[in-house]
Amino acid sequence: MTNKEKILSQLLVAKGEPISGQKLADELSISRTMIWKHLKALEEEGYVIEAVKKKGYILISTPDIVSKERITTYLQTLQLGHNILYYPVCDSTQNIATEKARNGASHGTVIITEQQSAGRGRLERAWDSSANKGIWMSVVIRPEISPHMAPQFTLVSAVAITKAIEEMTDIVPEIKWPNDLLINGKKMTGILTELQADMDRVQSIIIGIGVNVNQELESFDQSIQSIATSLKIETGHEINRAALVAKILFYLEKYSTIYVEKGFEPIKLLWESYSCTIGKRVRATLLRETLEGIAIGITNDGVLQLRLDNGEIRGIYSADIHLT
Repeated sequence: MTNKEKILSQLLVAKGEPISGQKLADELSISRTMIWKHLKALEEEGYVIEAVKKKGYILISTPDIVSKERITTYLQTLQLGHNILYYPVCDSTQNIATEKARNGASHGTVIITEQQSAGRGRLERAWDSSANKGIWMSVVIRPEISPHMAPQFTLVSAVAITKAIEEMTDIVPEIKWPNDLLINGKKMTGILTELQADMDRVQSIIIGIGVNVNQELESFDQSIQSIATSLKIETGHEINRAALVAKILFYLEKYSTIYVEKGFEPIKLLWESYSCTIGKRVRATLLRETLEGIAIGITNDGVLQLRLDNGEIRGIYSADIHLT
């Protein structure tokens, strides 16, 4: 952490109690003048800090932003999120992350923004990225795996995000294969994974994550109000977005490590426990055909197994899935 991040962390931990400027200076081995400059920089970012004579500094309020400094104060990972690139506005975090990965961005690099002008999901569909309301980020990971193991990271990510939301809100989203998280049947999270690889090994996987966090119903375009939701709509209160980002990164690191070290089976069991697809009748729209049947499970390659009405079992690698 930088000294500014350390000062912010101390103020957050103090929970409204004053912290001596001299104490901060001694702990960080910097001058009182540098402490003052860092506090002014935090105020410029929207933090409200009060100086109490002979007592120290009190953090009065924090801005609702997902900056590096705010996320870092909650971070509990070994690698993911230790390099965060924050953009108040950008076209697409996925585009930026792809370019950064090609130029050597380290494992765990996070690209995050308050608003995307050209957010995208699967099949190049547009993703509505409301300003200062959601989590719009892409994570660069560099697992030592062969390319055929990469697609499962969409499912690993779904489990990680579901677990993070469950822990922070007590709401348990359902996972709709392959990349959507639903609450009460409405979509609130999408995941997009893209691969950079050689023939025999993965160079990087870019995991794009979009989570509707603090939107009101009116935040969504009228055309999707009946099918979209947010954590605020479902819980009735605002969620700390920076803390949720850190929690997602924690579980993404945890379950990615499990997958690489122990294979997909442990993740598969978790995914199926959260799934709203398995055991349901679904319609799968593929490139050249549409199939209907009962989703009976997923393979260790993450392929959806569909039992058609004639009893035939078909493996679905990529499709639009609709519950019927």
